[in-house]
Amino acid sequence: MQDRTLVTIAETETIEEAFRRLNINMLGILFAQDADGRVVGAVTDGDIRRKLLDGTSIRDQVAACVNRNFVSALAGAPREQILKLLDQRVHVVPILDSERRLVDVFSRDLFNLSEESEVFARARSPVRISFSGGGTDLTHYFVDNDGGSVINATIAMYAHATLRRRSDGRIRIYSHDFRCTVEAESLAALGNDGELALIKSVIRLIKPAYGFDLDVSADFPVGSGLGGSAVVSSAIIGCFNEFRSDQWDRHEIAEMAFQAERLMLNIPGGWQDQYATVFGGFNHMEFSSEHNTIVPLRLEPNIIAELEESLVLCYTGFNHDSGAVHRDQKAQHQTNDAVAAAARQKEVTREIRHHLLRGQLLDCGRLIDEAWHAKRRLSSKISSNELDAIYDVAKASGAVGGKLLGAGGGGYFIFFVRPFERYTLIRALEDKGLRCSRISFEENGLRTWKSRIPVARAKNTAASH
Repeated sequence: MQDRTLVTIAETETIEEAFRRLNINMLGILFAQDADGRVVGAVTDGDIRRKLLDGTSIRDQVAACVNRNFVSALAGAPREQILKLLDQRVHVVPILDSERRLVDVFSRDLFNLSEESEVFARARSPVRISFSGGGTDLTHYFVDNDGGSVINATIAMYAHATLRRRSDGRIRIYSHDFRCTVEAESLAALGNDGELALIKSVIRLIKPAYGFDLDVSADFPVGSGLGGSAVVSSAIIGCFNEFRSDQWDRHEIAEMAFQAERLMLNIPGGWQDQYATVFGGFNHMEFSSEHNTIVPLRLEPNIIAELEESLVLCYTGFNHDSGAVHRDQKAQHQTNDAVAAAARQKEVTREIRHHLLRGQLLDCGRLIDEAWHAKRRLSSKISSNELDAIYDVAKASGAVGGKLLGAGGGGYFIFFVRPFERYTLIRALEDKGLRCSRISFEENGLRTWKSRIPVARAKNTAASH
């Protein structure tokens, strides 16, 4: 909008001064203010000329010409409301704050279409539960053993990230889960290790050419076995991707998350977590030395609903070190027992896919039980006496089958249970001090978007077009 002094006038000013301002602002209207700066009415060229014809002097106060029954809108009013006012033969609409002071002026040919806003990138990425095949997605396994195969699905539990670009080169990262803030003058000064090493690794991989503020949080505990590191990494990458003109595709984001964790930080682990969180939904994944193939499973809605009612998520309270489990698994992977167990895992994966697609869920529950016993043979660190005791309680209380999610060693169990036995199972587990919850599947993977928040205007000032 034009200079505020050209569209407002004090009631005590002269009509002559009103003419001068009307000739300059080219809007054909002024807004009269009282002694406290509140807008009390409008004055047009026509209002003034009619008063002059009635004998009013050009030296008289403009108050004599003010139309106090005028159209206005409050600051923050929806854009469509203002457009509707302009569509009702109103040519100019003043925007007033709660104290009726002028904030802006909209007209038919002068409309604030690019209101100054602060732009944020947001992302959320879901965790996954795996049904079978965990461990066969490790590179050392599928390169030496004719491929790996897993089935997993994402559930409604997320990592969240919010990113704001800065005008300087400073970096501020806040992790809600660790209650930790890391700040640096530049990307070069951010460092590689110390607190929030995973987030730093992702940022070093992206190499943003600007300073930023980044907030990260998660709906799940650290070491949960839900693929949390990959979930956090993909959410961060997704935020930065929102500010790119040449955006990375889903495969690239998953592979970047893998690179940041597995190669840059040297944390052992498989490939399924990164693809699961980025792609979302139910997927059958196959891994070989040449290709990673992600095949979505199109389950009928009723099958998904029944599966949600048949599964119980149980948090053991033990956080695990997936890297230690994977290192031990790698050391054991060439033993005869481990080779046979992994081969059976792949067979079970194909069988579960067959039964899932046909809605034969009880068979899936039995196979999940078999997959768990096969997986336990891959490493002595996958389970423990305490975890075995939890599993035994679940089986004795109605669970058809179950397994620890992720590498093992702690985190979450998932149990499959028949109808009418669900709450017997839950009571038995809760009596042991364990926390149980429902599962809701998430069909979408990584989701990113931009949000805008209008920059607050200073009181008693008006923006310029």
